[in-house]
Amino acid sequence: MIEHLPVLLVVLPIVGGAIPLAASLVSDRAGWPVATLTLVGQTGLAGLLAWTVSSSGTVSYAVGGFAAPYGIELVVDGLSAAVALLVAVISLGVLAYARKAGPHSGPFYGLYLLLVAGLTGMTVTGDVFNLYVFLEITGLAAYGLVASGRDASAAVAALKYLIIGTVGASLYLLGVGYLLAATGTLNMADLATKLGEMAAYDSTLVLTAFGLMVGGLTVKVALFPLHTWQPDAYANAPDTVSAFISALVSTVSAYALARLLFSVFTVDFLTAVPVARWALVGLACVSIVAGSALAVSQDSVQRMLAYSSVSQFGLVVAGFAIATPLAVVGATVHLLGHAVMKGGLFAATGVIERKTGATTVNGYAGMGSRVPVSAFAFAVLSLAMVGVPPAVGFVGKWYIVLGAVNAENWPVVAVLLASTLLTLAYFARLVERLYFAEATIHSKPDEAPVTDGSGQAVSFGMIAVVVIAAALAVVLTAAVPTLEHVLRETLIPVLNQ
Repeated sequence: MIEHLPVLLVVLPIVGGAIPLAASLVSDRAGWPVATLTLVGQTGLAGLLAWTVSSSGTVSYAVGGFAAPYGIELVVDGLSAAVALLVAVISLGVLAYARKAGPHSGPFYGLYLLLVAGLTGMTVTGDVFNLYVFLEITGLAAYGLVASGRDASAAVAALKYLIIGTVGASLYLLGVGYLLAATGTLNMADLATKLGEMAAYDSTLVLTAFGLMVGGLTVKVALFPLHTWQPDAYANAPDTVSAFISALVSTVSAYALARLLFSVFTVDFLTAVPVARWALVGLACVSIVAGSALAVSQDSVQRMLAYSSVSQFGLVVAGFAIATPLAVVGATVHLLGHAVMKGGLFAATGVIERKTGATTVNGYAGMGSRVPVSAFAFAVLSLAMVGVPPAVGFVGKWYIVLGAVNAENWPVVAVLLASTLLTLAYFARLVERLYFAEATIHSKPDEAPVTDGSGQAVSFGMIAVVVIAAALAVVLTAAVPTLEHVLRETLIPVLNQ
């Protein structure tokens, strides 16, 4: 039973997603209950899998009984178990938000569960081509969800996302082709073995494969200057979708990039080809600075949060590229923590907009007294993103900085410290508007459900999701020692080989 858990995590949301589509021919009411039951089961399976990995080590499953490297292998270690659990928990939490926020159609919930399946598949696969398949499933579902907004701008944003995302996926696929030509295999573990045996890290085929695959994934992660799809997608999608994709899509893509670095090319490649490491670190540092600078200049809160993601994922990629144990632990902690914090921030902006109509930094003036619960949660999440202790944002950044110091990578240390000041600049501006500026927009108290122009209510459940995200941004710090232990047992030995 245990060895079947990885495949069950992929199959369950696919099967569950088909039911709302079929039921929508009769009624849309079945969508949310079916999605909820599916994701409750998904969360239970992901939790069981994470516990199994933490207690017994890596779990693998050969799909169809065809053993690797000829068949497709699903592999779950400490890193992938943590990300799979994150996907399940956040998907369930955002679904609670969607109960009132909508959209409410059957096809929406079908796409929602399909996206969960794609993200989970990317997390557990041990095959580089199978990763491409799930990358495309994730992209197609995300494009459809972004386009589910009522305004024409949502459709335009989805089209832009589709075009740029397709370019990224195509680059990755081309890289897979070059890697297959160089090694004759697609299994990640087998690729790492053959690349090591060949000692051909500097061959044209391998270098081209690395550049194309990493380049394709950085489009999906939305590192600067490949981020242009992200602000429009986040700002124009329904608030449920913005919270969902901002928390998970780039997060799982960054995980896939880490998996490529450590399970396929390995640290030996980064050591043998230092220009590859420095190119990735350089791109990450540019993304950190540019994303923060663009966020500071934004008036729209959602676009500010989108550009903030460009900066924060630069931080994560820098940690993975440094590739010391401390840096990798820090990057993983920040990757997981950012998903919770950013999803909570977008959910909070949705609640505040529905209750007050405020969407800009100046529009948030005085909201601390007008919508105290939502504003307080937003402020806590903002400070967590800055890295104020004891929030999880502080722990992740601290580990990455320590890893960079241990590697004597002083330019990265300087960029990381500067990025914290820039992050403080744009989040402190918002907190100042919330609590120290006079309100300019009328709003009602958090406890009273109100309706926006479309007749959709702001419910207690929506506010509860925001509050829980703020609480998790603080209490997740307590789970860092356990995560570090699991990573050191299952992933980091690869770094020390």
